[in-house]
Amino acid sequence: MCGIAGLAYTVATPPCPEPVLDALASALRHRGPDGAHIHRENGVDLVHTRLSIIDLAGGDQPLINQSATLVANGELYNDPQIRQRLGPAAFQTGSDCESALALFTREGAEYPRHLRGMYAIALHDTRSGEVLLTRDPFGIKPLYMAETSYGLAFASEPAALLQAGLVARGLCPTAREALLQLRFIPGEHTIFPGIRRVLPGETLRIANGQITSRFRQPALPTTHKTDLLPERCGNTSEKRTLALLDAALMDSVSAHERADVPFGLYLSGGIDSACILTAMSRLKRASAHPTQPLRTWTATFDATGAANEAEAARALAQDAGAEHETLMVTREMVWRHLPEIVACMDDPAADYAIIPTWFLARRAASEVRVVLSGEGGDELFCGYGRYRSATRPWWAGRKRPWRRGVFDGLEILRTDRPGADTNWRAGIRAAEQAAALAPTPLARVQAADVAEWLPNDLLLKLDRCLMAHGLEGRTPLLDPVVADVARRLPDNLRVRHGQGKWLLRRWLAQHAPAARPFARKQGFTVPIGTWIAQDGQKLGALVASQDCIAEIAHPERVRALFMAADKTREGACAWGLLFYALWHRTHVQARPLAGDVFETLAV
Repeated sequence: MCGIAGLAYTVATPPCPEPVLDALASALRHRGPDGAHIHRENGVDLVHTRLSIIDLAGGDQPLINQSATLVANGELYNDPQIRQRLGPAAFQTGSDCESALALFTREGAEYPRHLRGMYAIALHDTRSGEVLLTRDPFGIKPLYMAETSYGLAFASEPAALLQAGLVARGLCPTAREALLQLRFIPGEHTIFPGIRRVLPGETLRIANGQITSRFRQPALPTTHKTDLLPERCGNTSEKRTLALLDAALMDSVSAHERADVPFGLYLSGGIDSACILTAMSRLKRASAHPTQPLRTWTATFDATGAANEAEAARALAQDAGAEHETLMVTREMVWRHLPEIVACMDDPAADYAIIPTWFLARRAASEVRVVLSGEGGDELFCGYGRYRSATRPWWAGRKRPWRRGVFDGLEILRTDRPGADTNWRAGIRAAEQAAALAPTPLARVQAADVAEWLPNDLLLKLDRCLMAHGLEGRTPLLDPVVADVARRLPDNLRVRHGQGKWLLRRWLAQHAPAARPFARKQGFTVPIGTWIAQDGQKLGALVASQDCIAEIAHPERVRALFMAADKTREGACAWGLLFYALWHRTHVQARPLAGDVFETLAV
């Protein structure tokens, strides 16, 4: 895992000063603490900061052959198969990313269609002078771009483009509205005017500093029918599907364990991470020479009444023979570190799960370099209750996901705020329209989430919180082999008897019955509203006094909101405003961190 950046210049544009490239490398150092390289070549600059995972001694980038120069942030899990297919003469190092370079030499711009993994890649075709920017289909790894006076600039994080002075700091009111109401920002445009995302699965071709063409690989092709099984399947066909799922999970987890450094697992006590742990345990038992113990980490919280599956996670780890640790996250810890947690979310997503994710990453990074995680299981196998609500008949209470904003009807926000009249659902609506070809209503709702919620909230959160500590995150459930099984399931293997993830539960019941997969799960929630309410008077006054909050909300109502934050909806709104106040201070005002949350907001 690494950080990448660079510039593709327009014709006759003089190269930028070296300090600009140095600033890009410095801004991405946390993503790649093991080394930094800057490569300048015929109108293209490439920057790479390295986190060494595979080929520790020989895998420095850029990677160069007779056709192209490449920098990449990611892992290519089918590297061994590509090497076998192309032969040893096509390779100079043991880096898995070199397989992308070798494929480009053979396949040209279509090379991403042959990749299996998570990646953001910048490739300079030294024969034509073109640059290709590519991102994996699920959007596991980030990539951003901006048109500048030099040409097209790109980087793994918007903060790098801002800190290098390639883009002026500013704020898009429409994107801010989506952040407030959805807690994430869908679509191509970010909250920073001029900075756009390379979309998941997209490959951009750049010549003379401008985008000349683009094509996109979908994560879940929506025109494919549910042809894995008949719509209503019996015991025989369900057994066959379980065998297919078993083969896919074992193959994916095995591929995701490939590393030359220690790795572990985030274990929540839920279905997704339990499936990954079970596969890891089976692989370890099957290994004649296991090289390291299984390591797992779980977060729990000190608030009374908070959802707590720590004991279930501990029991799962014990049953799998893993070395397990439970990390207690307290209110005091959160207030002390929240400014730096929010600061790592330069592309903002106000998901309170950033809190335990960041603390777990800090702890795990002291012992491993790679962590596996269960992101994607809910979206692929239908875990959310809102999916089931969205597919009911209208007379049975059907609800449209994302139909309401978090702040709708509370009269907290000013009606005259910039962006108030914009359609913050536009990005979600576009995803819903794109998913309209999915074969069933349930599949359509899932496809929309895979297109927007997954890359722009869940995976963004995982990437930033882990990379803040130089830790690589891997998501075995978001593997093409697993996704190909999931996307072709009939609805009755997604949801049955009111329970989602039916097929995953059946698989877990076969291979790890101690996980009690059909028992009701508490879910993973962070007691942020409880914590805010305990300091509601002080926090509410501080947040209400921020200029960025006064611009969009009524200060007296903000203070009252924080006092009532122990209620579910009020707590979500208070968290959103607290997050935004801290985020704005760091990424729009460019002010340095100033201590804990109270000290930071008081300055």
